[in-house]
Amino acid sequence: MTKQFTGATNIAAITNAWATMASSFLQGATAANRAALSAMFAPANDRNGADPDPDADAEAVPAPIPSVDYSTLDWEFERTVDDPNRIGVGDAVTFEKTLSDEDVRAFAHVSGDTNRLHLDEAFAAETRFGERIVHGTLVSGLISAALARLPGLTIYLSQDLEFRAPVGIGDRVAARVEIVEDLGNDQYRLETRIRDEDDDRTVIDGEAVVLIDDLPAE
Repeated sequence: MTKQFTGATNIAAITNAWATMASSFLQGATAANRAALSAMFAPANDRNGADPDPDADAEAVPAPIPSVDYSTLDWEFERTVDDPNRIGVGDAVTFEKTLSDEDVRAFAHVSGDTNRLHLDEAFAAETRFGERIVHGTLVSGLISAALARLPGLTIYLSQDLEFRAPVGIGDRVAARVEIVEDLGNDQYRLETRIRDEDDDRTVIDGEAVVLIDDLPAE
């Protein structure tokens, strides 16, 4: 049975409901994140591995770091370290972008997750959320984007996630990853957190373990 809420009750109920549902989500979503985001954010002529054509997308710009192919003018990132030989506990990266309707529909197509909660306005209006929301796996995928901007070549080893609140279509979201432990052998444990900047709240908390390799020689 579905229910609609209003005002402060609506916000509290949505947050509580989301947290309750999150306990049953699979923590092994990392591989899906990487595969879906790789296909979704590549330019149309890059689907088969071709170099992106700057003329194909007016917003595409050269990547400012060697481990990432390209970026767009809407994406923003900051990091505390540029030299992979100096990376250590306390270093962090933040990646920020707006999750648009186009992103949601592209993700649904790539991943196969065509849940009407994410795609159908009328259907979603009758759910506990009262509106369409972004796929949780799409939101958590921004962690991958932040990790990719650590210096060196970052390889995901594991990810644990807690989904604390939904994200609305068109919200601007920031993923922050911070190294909290050097595990040795070029492996690091990181705190991973995503905030909905429009609603000013944390929507995902978690931890990741990564391996940081040297970049291939040019």
